[in-house]
Amino acid sequence: MILLGNLLAALARILHIVLWVYMWIIIIRAILSWINVPSLYPLVVILHRLTEPALRPLRRIVPPFRFGGIDITPMIAILIIIFIDSFLVRSIAIYAQRLLREGRFYF
Repeated sequence: MILLGNLLAALARILHIVLWVYMWIIIIRAILSWINVPSLYPLVVILHRLTEPALRPLRRIVPPFRFGGIDITPMIAILIIIFIDSFLVRSIAIYAQRLLREGRFYF
């Protein structure tokens, strides 16, 4: 049980860090879109390639023209990331702590 508990605890930490970094990548991309940085800069291209797979499906649900041309999909993506971190990652961490404390499985 110790190995599984430690594995789940490590997985929860890694997922938390990855979600946190991705959230900041989305925030940086949104800020750069307000500043009007030319789209040929390597940083803008990298940020676009990293965030577009998550933002494109949200744009199908909430197109930018519904809110006066303002794209709120970065905010929606950040809220989804916070929800996943608060619900899924925290649940994995709590389950790992219980496994390490009591030494048995909870299914």
